[in-house]
Amino acid sequence: MSQKTLERIMPWAVVIGLFLFWELAVRVFDFPEFILPAPSVIFEAMWQWRVPILENAAQTAMTTVVGFAIAIVFGLVTGIIIGSSSLIYNGFYPVLIGFNSIPKVAVVPILVIWFGIGTVPAIITAFLISFFPILVNVATGIATVEPELKDVLRALGASKRDIIVKVGIPRSLPYFFASLKIAITVAFVGSIIAETVASNKGIGHLMIVASSRFEVPLVFAGLLVTAIMGVIMYVIAIAVEKRMTGWSVREMDGPAAGS
Repeated sequence: MSQKTLERIMPWAVVIGLFLFWELAVRVFDFPEFILPAPSVIFEAMWQWRVPILENAAQTAMTTVVGFAIAIVFGLVTGIIIGSSSLIYNGFYPVLIGFNSIPKVAVVPILVIWFGIGTVPAIITAFLISFFPILVNVATGIATVEPELKDVLRALGASKRDIIVKVGIPRSLPYFFASLKIAITVAFVGSIIAETVASNKGIGHLMIVASSRFEVPLVFAGLLVTAIMGVIMYVIAIAVEKRMTGWSVREMDGPAAGS
């Protein structure tokens, strides 16, 4: 079996093995369903409640994608501005770190007061929680351009804007796409947090309602659906990253690696 074939099979084998181990552990130790349902019971609940799950999953996916898209725009622009100037970088970083340290669940009640219960608080929470990783990585990518390279470019007549546009931004792209893979997963966390507190639809709301009725398999079904959506978005981010920044990836298993 080739290395590439094994790499394709391995994720599926790990996931299937995890579910089999989970199923076996529940059966052997006889965990009550209201504490830890078996995967077979969770899949049954997913099929039984497929219509409300799909409707609420669509809502969660929409709020997450919208919040994530806004975070990409603001994070990219702000990261370029902050990374382009050491004065701005040093001035704004304490504020940004302090803001990021605030638990976003504590911000949701304020968003409810401002915007009411519904979609808007979920979008804003997804934006707030995914904005910081993008900003930090883009700013770091631009700010860490080698001083020697800057000196050479200035000697060749390049302006500060030329250095940022032609060197800084391309150099920050691997950082940027790495941050997207982190941000998209935490964006779902933001949406779910807001939906559990301030929404009448979405996977978070569905899980709260299910837990209040002690329908634990449905709660786990909501968690599983959220995980699936996160994996899908992560795979999309990887595909775009390979398309845009393939030049930055070196083959590790080629002939040179073994020589």
